[in-house]
Amino acid sequence: MNVAVVGHVEWVEFARVEEMPAPGEIVHALETWEEAAGGGAVAAVQLANLAGSCLFFTSLADDELGRRARQELEGRGVTVHASVAREPSRRAFTHVNEDGERTITVLGEKLRPPGEDGSLPWEELARCAAVYFTGGDVAALRAARQAGVLVATSRELPTLRRAGVEIDVLVGSGEDAGERFDPGEIEPPPRIVVTTSGGLGGWIRPGGPFRAAPLPGPVSDAYGCGDCFAAGVTYGLGLGQPVDEAVALGARCGATVLTGQGAYGRQLTAKEI
Repeated sequence: MNVAVVGHVEWVEFARVEEMPAPGEIVHALETWEEAAGGGAVAAVQLANLAGSCLFFTSLADDELGRRARQELEGRGVTVHASVAREPSRRAFTHVNEDGERTITVLGEKLRPPGEDGSLPWEELARCAAVYFTGGDVAALRAARQAGVLVATSRELPTLRRAGVEIDVLVGSGEDAGERFDPGEIEPPPRIVVTTSGGLGGWIRPGGPFRAAPLPGPVSDAYGCGDCFAAGVTYGLGLGQPVDEAVALGARCGATVLTGQGAYGRQLTAKEI
């Protein structure tokens, strides 16, 4: 089954700390690491772990971090199709505390793939069973609509409004103001809206509540939980699963990544389904 992500990548530096720094306070990192992450990249790797491969339409800067990001993602089973951005690579810094909660500071603008870039094989999206959209312009979103199933993050509402295409499933966090969605915000309305609420599970509209999946280990790091959840939903829908089953698979993906370090320390794989 062919699956894809249209979205963004960031180079993220992580620091694990005993507790988040208070204003004016200095804290010492217990450990540090860095990797190519961001919502699009994390979802693409999760889909590659489930489907065996994943197309990733993105934008990368022509700098060292852009080249390192491509190399890392391709090493994780992702086929990267990237436009060349004029801006430098977007970076982020993430604190992770003892409870596994993450706090992110983003440096720079999100690099979105332009759908008018003729160097990218947008026609391949028409052969995909499912695509997850985390960032891009209107033309990129319309190209993603060629897929059998289109899932999108509610963080990109301005683009969704302008594109005027039907989203099969809109996914967002009920605990993040930047992902809040109210009925009537986009036309045509999404067929299904899935709102997550961490360990409480979430809500499917239309449908009802769903439960969080059991954790397969101790909590380590919450980075990437929402992105892996959305990737799991995308994969399940691409397989033809009913939405409740796809959401349950997404919940397993989110629970699994919570038990690993960073975005890729522990992701659900096809062998574990």
